[in-house]
Amino acid sequence: MNTNQDNAKSPQDEMRSKLLIKLIPTVRKKGFQSLRMDEIAKYMDVSKATMYKYFASKEEIIEGVVNSFVQYINELTVQSLDTVQSFDTKFRQLFEQAILLAAYISDTFLDELKVMYPDLYSSLKEAMKRREDKISSFYQEGKEKGIFNDVNERLIFLQEDVLVRAMLDMKFLMLHHMTLNQVLLDFYKLIKLQLFKAEKLEVTNDSDVIQKIDYMTQKITRDLL
Repeated sequence: MNTNQDNAKSPQDEMRSKLLIKLIPTVRKKGFQSLRMDEIAKYMDVSKATMYKYFASKEEIIEGVVNSFVQYINELTVQSLDTVQSFDTKFRQLFEQAILLAAYISDTFLDELKVMYPDLYSSLKEAMKRREDKISSFYQEGKEKGIFNDVNERLIFLQEDVLVRAMLDMKFLMLHHMTLNQVLLDFYKLIKLQLFKAEKLEVTNDSDVIQKIDYMTQKITRDLL
């Protein structure tokens, strides 16, 4: 996943980021415990000699992957909002980030990280907890201002985590004769209907949703499926 912080990086850090981005889909699918350094170089599409110019060890590579996730999570900002339109815009941003995080951070990766690198695991989980706290405050403000229904936001988090992982299963999609694009759009509509009060939905704007869904579909399909 790319982050907005890339623009401030040195050429060395920029190259490190590009190599890590190439590796993340493999780590998501297979984990990292069994990966050898020569295999990692292969997935990065560079020689071992080139890889070692940027990473001294496997631990440094995994640390880089975790830091990439943490940076992406930390990009989330939630300020106090006043209008239905501003809540609607922020909701779409949160939805996109939630889908990509659930898609790229797999249970396999987390399980191995917890065992092999507990400090990195704690760092990632703390970032995810801070994100949930920010979003909970966003939901609470929306409820207090009469824009959102009185829903349990923890159930929304659970839906985003569990259902998105199911959606990425090609067997699930084929069994139900659905495309990833279709299921993401339907899931977006489902969450929005649960969250926004009916009278507020009428003044929301979904004009850019198709474009966002197309972007996520292409990215996930290219990287993960």
